[in-house]
Amino acid sequence: MKSKAKSFALLTGSTLIMAVGIYFFKFANNFTFGGITGLAVLVAKSGLISASDFTFIANMILLVIGFVILGKKFAAKTAYCSILLSVCLSLLERIYPLTHPLTDQPVLELAFAIALPSLGSAVLFNIGSSSGGTDIIAMIMKKYTSADIGKALLATDFVITLAGCFVFDIETGLYSFLGLAVRSFMIDGFMESLNLSKYFNVVCNNPEPICDFINDTLKRSATIVLAQGAFSGEDKYIIFTALNRMEAVKLRNFIKENDPEAFMLISNTSEIIGKGFHSI
Repeated sequence: MKSKAKSFALLTGSTLIMAVGIYFFKFANNFTFGGITGLAVLVAKSGLISASDFTFIANMILLVIGFVILGKKFAAKTAYCSILLSVCLSLLERIYPLTHPLTDQPVLELAFAIALPSLGSAVLFNIGSSSGGTDIIAMIMKKYTSADIGKALLATDFVITLAGCFVFDIETGLYSFLGLAVRSFMIDGFMESLNLSKYFNVVCNNPEPICDFINDTLKRSATIVLAQGAFSGEDKYIIFTALNRMEAVKLRNFIKENDPEAFMLISNTSEIIGKGFHSI
C-alpha cells in the first residue's frame, strides 16, 4: 500500500509540474518543441481547436497504440498522466487565461519551459510511465532499439519543431530548436541523477568489520574476493558493494574511522540491476 501511494504521488506530482511548465512557459511563448504539446501550439494557431483539447485527443489515440504494444501496466499509468495533464491544461486555460508571456525575458521563459517538463518526464520514465504523446513513441523505440529516451525524443520531435519556424517567426523557431536539443539531454541528466548510486571497491586486510557494517547497519550485501598486492605481494581482500548516496557516505565514514589503511575506489553509477535496486 505504501509503495502504491508513493507511486501515485510521483505520478501526480510529476504531471502537475509538467502542466505548469507547459501552460505558463511553453504555450504562452509558442515554443513548439516537445512532441504533442508542441504540435498543439501549431494547431492552436489555426484557431480550429485549443491546444489543450488537441493534446487530449492526440494523447488518447497514442494511448491505444501504447496499450497494444507496451502492455496494460504501462497504459494504465500513462492513461492517468495523459488525462491529468490534459485536464490540468484545460483548467489552467479557463482559470488563468494567458494572452502574453509572464515576462519579457524569452530566455528565462525558455529555461522554465525546458526544465519543468523535463523533470516531470524524467520522474515518469524512471517509474515506467509517461505523460503520453510522443513520449509513447519514444518508449516504443527504446523497447525495440538501443537508442536512449533522450535521442528517441529528439528524433520524433524534430519535424514538429521545424514546422514552428514556418508557422511563427524565425526567432521563436530558433528558441524552439534550442529547447528541443537541451530538453533531450536534460531528461537523461535528470534520470541519471534520480538513479545515481555508488559502487565500492574496498581493498583491505580484514573484511569482516566492514562487511558486518554493510550487512547489519546498512542492510545491504557485499562480495568478498581474495587478491594479492602487486607491489607488496601480500594477501588482500576486495569488497564489492553497491549503495545509495546516503548509505555510501555512512560506509565511507565507517571505513575512514575503523580501517584508515583500506583503499577505496568509489564510482558513480545509474544502472544497477538486482535486489534492492532495479528489477530487470
